[in-house]
Amino acid sequence: MNINIRGEHLEVTEALRDYVDKKLNRLERYFEAPLTSDLQVTLRVIKGMQAVEVSIPLAGVLLRAEERNNDMYASIDLVVDKLERQIRKHKTKTNRKIRQEGGKRDLFKMETSPVTYLDEEEDFELVRSKRFMLKPMDVEEAILQMNMVGHSFFVFSNMDTDQVNVVYRRDDGKYGLIEPAV
Repeated sequence: MNINIRGEHLEVTEALRDYVDKKLNRLERYFEAPLTSDLQVTLRVIKGMQAVEVSIPLAGVLLRAEERNNDMYASIDLVVDKLERQIRKHKTKTNRKIRQEGGKRDLFKMETSPVTYLDEEEDFELVRSKRFMLKPMDVEEAILQMNMVGHSFFVFSNMDTDQVNVVYRRDDGKYGLIEPAV
């Protein structure tokens, strides 16, 4: 497993590098064959918080997790826990699909002891559906509307492009825009 570690607004010490290596190498136990893709790890300081972001490209899926904490080592532990949950969930779905299609070899190692991860095999339950008219507006008006209703995102018809867009509030307090690729 090749791990690329970079630091933003902080120096990546040898101790940090070793800790990240040790923790992320634990993830190899979930795979039949060693990972050939490069894991991208970014360590950064954001508003005094120690943040870790990890991306693991796999065939057909990108596993990504980010965690923030006052302590960088705690952030690393939390992000590895989050990745383990994602891997188990993806593994369960993939192996179920393979078994249903019939007989192909499992991509992931199967657990030898009966372990149940209740939160990993949850069904997604849709509890509410909503319809509304999309009013044509510009991005600034959409942000104002979103703030007015107190939501963290807002769907609207962009009057400049005549497409459905979404504005959202980012963790850093700024705003983002999601547009369809044409």
